[in-house]
Amino acid sequence: MFNFRHLLLLLVFVAAAHRGVADDGYRLWLKYDRLADAGQRAQYQKAARFVAVAGPDPVLRTAAAELQRGLQGLLGQPVPMQASAGPLSGGIVLKVERNAIDASAPNAPEGYRIYAEKNNLVVASPSAAGVLYGAYAVLRRVQTGGALAGWAVRSTPRIRYRLLNHWDNPNGTVERGYAGSSIWKWEELPQRLDPRYTDYARANASIGLNGVVVNNVNASARYLTPEYLPKVAALAGVMRPYGIRVYLSVFWAAPKVIGGLPTADPLDPAVQKWWANKTDEIYRAIPDFGGFLVKANSEGEPGPQDYQRTHADGANMLAKALGTHDGVVMWRAFVYKADGSGDRFKEAYQDFQPLDGKFDPKVLVQVKNGPIDFQAREPFHPLFGAMPRTPLVLEVQLTQEYLGFATHAVYLGPLIKECLEADTHAQGPGSTVAKVVAGSLDHHAQSGIAGVANIGSVRNWTGHPLGQANWYAFGRLAWDHTLDPGALAEEWTRMSLTTNAAAVRSITALLDQSRSIYVRYTTPLGLHHIMGESIHYGPQPWLAKAGRPDWTAVYYHRGDSVGLGFDRTAAGSNALALYQPAVQKQWGSAATCPLDYLLWFHHVGWKQPLSTGRTLWNELCHRYYTGADSVAWLQKQWAAARPALDAAVYADVASRLQIQQQEAYWWRDACVLYFQTLARQPVPAPFAPPTRTLADIKRQVQVYQLK
Repeated sequence: MFNFRHLLLLLVFVAAAHRGVADDGYRLWLKYDRLADAGQRAQYQKAARFVAVAGPDPVLRTAAAELQRGLQGLLGQPVPMQASAGPLSGGIVLKVERNAIDASAPNAPEGYRIYAEKNNLVVASPSAAGVLYGAYAVLRRVQTGGALAGWAVRSTPRIRYRLLNHWDNPNGTVERGYAGSSIWKWEELPQRLDPRYTDYARANASIGLNGVVVNNVNASARYLTPEYLPKVAALAGVMRPYGIRVYLSVFWAAPKVIGGLPTADPLDPAVQKWWANKTDEIYRAIPDFGGFLVKANSEGEPGPQDYQRTHADGANMLAKALGTHDGVVMWRAFVYKADGSGDRFKEAYQDFQPLDGKFDPKVLVQVKNGPIDFQAREPFHPLFGAMPRTPLVLEVQLTQEYLGFATHAVYLGPLIKECLEADTHAQGPGSTVAKVVAGSLDHHAQSGIAGVANIGSVRNWTGHPLGQANWYAFGRLAWDHTLDPGALAEEWTRMSLTTNAAAVRSITALLDQSRSIYVRYTTPLGLHHIMGESIHYGPQPWLAKAGRPDWTAVYYHRGDSVGLGFDRTAAGSNALALYQPAVQKQWGSAATCPLDYLLWFHHVGWKQPLSTGRTLWNELCHRYYTGADSVAWLQKQWAAARPALDAAVYADVASRLQIQQQEAYWWRDACVLYFQTLARQPVPAPFAPPTRTLADIKRQVQVYQLK
């Protein structure tokens, strides 16, 4: 007899089922829901009847468990684990195979080979970590609809150290973090390990990342104390089965702050001994510790220059402290002096290029993609190609400090790829930044790439659901910089949001164009660093006074009654001379310089005709207006995919796009009205002048900053 209790239970089951269907974004691209196409499932089921793996290695066991978990979800049936394939066929065999990858290939130990053998699919690698990466490649193949039958592939990472840099602090805050607080719950460690840590490790390993710097480059010495080392060791224990090593950002003055020494001079024997002892202590707690990341003599941080020593002196001292331990020092080149009469563009080059060849073999110099600071579009940093005897780490930002935080949709795959493909001409045409970073141009065994993480404690990890694509694309490009960011956007969409073909096309187009649209309505034609003071959000091109001259907007745009832009030719700061002659030729003339970099290198007259046929002023207005209007196109692309998307995810992104549209008009009006006070020209037809005044917008900015 059906009664009220039965009805209540039915409602509970329905509610539970609904929760199971709803997508809160937590699973990222590791969504192993059953494939909808029964025929497709049947084909995969024939090739994945079991998973065979032998050996106790924890990373190898992780690979098998991940593959089993994913396949069972995707195929909707159990996939048993076997100790070996034996006489069985139609399964997937995981094995460490010494000769799976040519030993001469760069980073061969982490590479994998997938091939058919005795009617089984074999995933082999010289290392357990390589097998894990291969297992994730199999899952990615199934998720995106690729055939397993007849599939054969060899893949090795082009870059050795592939890291996320967290800017997380001991108090749980995240500097330049826009997705909640830190995922590391230091107050609970080491006793309690949040399950989120394991899911984080899974996500990183699935895209080929092998290292994590857990704390802010503006570091606290506290991480080096007996209070915190067990906490870091506990995190390392979670990461280890996924082939991920833990690194620490270190505070240069730690010997004084926690060591009781009167100095932090890198040439002082007592300081050297302190760091050597501390390093040994770390390795006793974390035997596979990856090494140190250092921000020194930058933005108020202490460093070796406090003692009239060079960056090489400081980095080499830490390298010597590592001794025989398998670790490296990544020394950041993000330095600049508070000199309003100079050009911040040149500072890092002037400090580091003369030190080329003076760094210890364990040292890599970490260089941002551009010479200023994570702008929406920058020329490649002039240090790339200028330090052939020093391995350089490319640092890119995934958290959107200058790109609308977690409010604006800005897919960074094209930005990262743009930098990687830039040609330094250091050894003639084809000397790309990618080849410099991978070490292939200058024959370095050490190579690295780092992404400043956009991850926080919010349920979907990145705040903006589409921000997950930046994490994903970074990892995939770190593994193979030849990949196409458009293809990666499609791959991420199919794995994370929907497999509906029309919806995938619509969302992929949205992602592919989002960064260019953001540039058009914020910093077109090579404008840079004209956003809100300190917070770096919203427009403030009129900013003329700040804590440092090079923290103002007017320092960068140099707008006046004559024109706009920073002259970095020989007639100006001559920063252009830091590049090879072929690059100087490309950017050296205002008449031929690509418009995307025009105002980076030239002060151009307001009435100067450009290659588009419009004057500088008219082109500036054209880009601001069409860029702001293009956010409506982003909204249409997202709306077109609505029937194929989870309702909650759709609503989340749709609401953020509404905010983005409003703020695009805010940017447009603020910049057009401000630059109009200098150009003294009307807004060209067919565009209507802004309805609000510049004074209104300035008040709006003041109120926003008070918040």
